[in-house]
Amino acid sequence: MRLLAAQQRRSAAGGAPPPRGAVRPPHTVLAASAGKGLARGARGARGSRAVVWCSSPGAGSSNGSSNGGSSAPASSSSSAGSFSSLASGGSSSTATSEQPKLYGDIPAPPSSRLALWTEQPWGAALPAGRQIFCNRSLNMKQIKAVGFDMDYTLAQYKPDTFEQLAHSQTVDKLVSVFGYPPSLYDLTFDWRHMMRGLIIDKKRGNVIKVDRHKYVKVAYHGFTLLTREQRNAAYNQAAVRDDFEEPAYAMIDTLFSLAEGYLFMQLVEMADATPRQLPNFTDYAQVYRDVRAAVDLCHRDGSLKRDVAAQPAKYIHDDPHLVGMLGMMRASGRKVFLATNSLWDYTHVVMNYLVSKRVGRAKNDDWLRLFDVVIVGCGKPGFFSERRPLFGVNTADGTLVNTDGGAPIIPIGEEDLPPDGRQFGGGNYRDLHTMLGVDAGSQVLYVGDHIYGDILRSKKSLGWRTMLVVPELEAELAVAGATRDTQINLSQLRGARGDVDAQIQRLLWAFRHGEVPPGALSDNQRTLEALRGERERLKELHSDLLRRHHEAFHPVWGRLLKTGYQHSRYATQIDRFACLYTSHVANLAFVSPDRAYQGRTDVMAHEDGLGLPLGGGDGDGGLGGC
Repeated sequence: MRLLAAQQRRSAAGGAPPPRGAVRPPHTVLAASAGKGLARGARGARGSRAVVWCSSPGAGSSNGSSNGGSSAPASSSSSAGSFSSLASGGSSSTATSEQPKLYGDIPAPPSSRLALWTEQPWGAALPAGRQIFCNRSLNMKQIKAVGFDMDYTLAQYKPDTFEQLAHSQTVDKLVSVFGYPPSLYDLTFDWRHMMRGLIIDKKRGNVIKVDRHKYVKVAYHGFTLLTREQRNAAYNQAAVRDDFEEPAYAMIDTLFSLAEGYLFMQLVEMADATPRQLPNFTDYAQVYRDVRAAVDLCHRDGSLKRDVAAQPAKYIHDDPHLVGMLGMMRASGRKVFLATNSLWDYTHVVMNYLVSKRVGRAKNDDWLRLFDVVIVGCGKPGFFSERRPLFGVNTADGTLVNTDGGAPIIPIGEEDLPPDGRQFGGGNYRDLHTMLGVDAGSQVLYVGDHIYGDILRSKKSLGWRTMLVVPELEAELAVAGATRDTQINLSQLRGARGDVDAQIQRLLWAFRHGEVPPGALSDNQRTLEALRGERERLKELHSDLLRRHHEAFHPVWGRLLKTGYQHSRYATQIDRFACLYTSHVANLAFVSPDRAYQGRTDVMAHEDGLGLPLGGGDGDGGLGGC
């Protein structure tokens, strides 16, 4: 994008632009001193040479006289004049006037079946939403086993129903168990309001969005947007920059956390308005602990999953490619495993629905044939580091039976072994590696949705290769494609602001060091004021367009993977710990199971404008293409 913007500026200027940061004044002449002719100065007269900044092309005549004229800087006007229409919403920003495409607006996964890779005579080009993006090169021929998480990976939940259910049940626990007032039942939930990658500040009652440099760009107290001054005072101007980690902060790093984050914001509003409504209110951290405990209770008592089990079609997306993808992985000669924190009863319900749409008494064990090993209740991320007992699972009633490292044990009083099975509960990665027959973590590819529990810990602790499922990515890519012209305009505006600011700095230097002859002071003062006015105009245009551009992705928080021009904290984690990432797990069905994924060439700032073929890699170029 920067190269394209540079080429357009070069065309507008009629030649090659100066290097970034070089002085590009409207008009310059050399003079030996005030009153001396231009011709002598241009020949390089010896003596006191001054840089004279004239206010218009006519100001520097052949006899060196200054005849005034317009004080508007010609070059800065021409470089930014094309942006004037943006202030009123020009054609390049039409996408911002439409309803933003949010996670859940685009069917996830695709509702109609597409041709799998094995059903095509030749590999077809994939749309961006179906592509798999590569951060670190990965040759699938070196992978002996491929594993999957279940919730929000194999099973994609519908945000408008599932997250609403999570919010309402958490409210019910706060009222019925924690003593919160019944008025909480009047709270409504807007699933579109939140996004992953946000951070809850438990002490201040804020929800913030942070970039890769730990700079807080967006912050809300309850639903009140903090001003720039308030953000800076709380976070960005501290003597020591905060790490934004537990226990003072909580990460919204899974889609399961969206409802609890929204409810926390609602309770902060209540605490500020009428703190006596909340039981024993002491601080915002106590409110968060109550919310977190209520969410945990919803999972422990089974109330949340009981509703999903009763009507799985209401809460879970159908995926017509899932069975074909799993079958293709097994047919490629790799072991395929399922490792989920959900217990057997819920896993059995969800997998029956995903694989064969069986519900209620129609459920059976056929789905197990898609996997070589199934581990439920594995307790990630502890599964990757802590030694825990491994149990067999009786599929008839979900009861656990003792094992000896995975081998079944004849119970006392029984005459035979329990039925042979491939399903287990608990355990640890060592048990799994033994069952899979792998010698090193680098031979395992694990696919999950939780950046910490699935991706970061498995990669750092075991060296597993990782693939992150980001359902929001499909909407992010759709908006990015629709706003390509806006992104070009933003790049041009940013460059124009830098050019004008360089002119102002050069002129100020000339004033400060006496380089401006007395006869040219008034003209150059008018030029300086005009340049300052132009800088403010460009700043307002740029800021307004950038704000509307981010609102096109999400009206509250902006782009998922960007904070301003920087990678968001969430994007930085993806870049560091996810070898691959994609919008849906079934996208593996559209590429060869033996594919060699190629990572991008790393590019530093000094290489960015050289025009060299530094891209490469798979998909749309990793996070840079998002």
